[in-house]
Amino acid sequence: MATVLVTGGCGFIGRHVAQELIGAGYGVRLYDAMIEQVHGDADTPAASDIPAEAAVIRGDVRDADRLAEAMRGCDAVIHLAAEVGVGQSMYEIARYVGANDLGTAILLETVAAQPVQRLVVASSMSIYGEGYYALPSGQLFDGARRRKDDLRAGRWQPTGPDGEPLRAVPTDESKRPDLASIYALTKYQQEQAALIFGAAYDVPTVALRLFNVFGAGQALSNPYTGVLANFAARLANGERPTIFEDGRQQRDFVHVRDVARAFRLALEADVQGEVFNIGSGRAYSIDKVARLLAEALDLGGLEPEILGRFRAGDIRNCFANIDKARAWLGFEPEHRLETSLGPFVDWVRDTPAADRGADMRNELEVRGLVS
Repeated sequence: MATVLVTGGCGFIGRHVAQELIGAGYGVRLYDAMIEQVHGDADTPAASDIPAEAAVIRGDVRDADRLAEAMRGCDAVIHLAAEVGVGQSMYEIARYVGANDLGTAILLETVAAQPVQRLVVASSMSIYGEGYYALPSGQLFDGARRRKDDLRAGRWQPTGPDGEPLRAVPTDESKRPDLASIYALTKYQQEQAALIFGAAYDVPTVALRLFNVFGAGQALSNPYTGVLANFAARLANGERPTIFEDGRQQRDFVHVRDVARAFRLALEADVQGEVFNIGSGRAYSIDKVARLLAEALDLGGLEPEILGRFRAGDIRNCFANIDKARAWLGFEPEHRLETSLGPFVDWVRDTPAADRGADMRNELEVRGLVS
């Protein structure tokens, strides 16, 4: 039986990856620093959240000795460990660079000393910046960027090189990276460092560019965990979800179980040196998502609060073209947002959730990162 080390394995995605791998017959070790922002003040997550068959090792990915001990005898590594949050990365820069970039560097040095048969790295859709757009002629355009003057005037939608209107279209892996936040920069460094390392050391390596992951088990009290969890925390406390800009920005929401299956498929596929989008292949406006969740919680009267303000590092539209993952990995999403909110809502109702969204906004505002 092959043994897989999952860094960040006690986190939201990591626990589902562990369940997927154990169900497929793998041995699993979960390596996690258990940081308070994600796990609260408990030393370990609740036992019910971690598969009983998984070994849990507490340690920071930057602790080379502890990581080497955890990796001993492992056949493969899935690297999930990272600080996550576009907004927070814009002011806790050293924290994000240290955990994500230095942490990945130490992981790669450990793999060099203790080679494994395969390495799969979690990257992010944030590396694209704005997604692909189509010009009025139908030609693809990948150079969309928004100017602060336009954003301050409430002109949220990017325009073409001559000011022409653009239509958002699915983004595939050919889109050039355009890094709009420190978080995006660190995720791009993680994926590229791993791919460069894999080619040099003959370690088959792939990177999965995850879109917005949702599902039961997210850290509802962590305001940087993801938009759906933020909305859930607000609604669970009887507050209206708050949305930057006008709420019509579009994202791709992919269920955590589909993501977990994608990691197993990437572990087993005969491919290397490649990047893959992992999303649902569907676009959802943020205001629609807030309303869907409120209705699922029987709180349809709590309409989202549209702030009409913008946050540094945010992009307007990005949703996935997943044709490559379908063709190369055999990946096919099974859980649509519209039909998967029931189990998520049941879990939200049974989970204490502190609404820290206002704290997050205050942190950004005092630094001039919200206008």
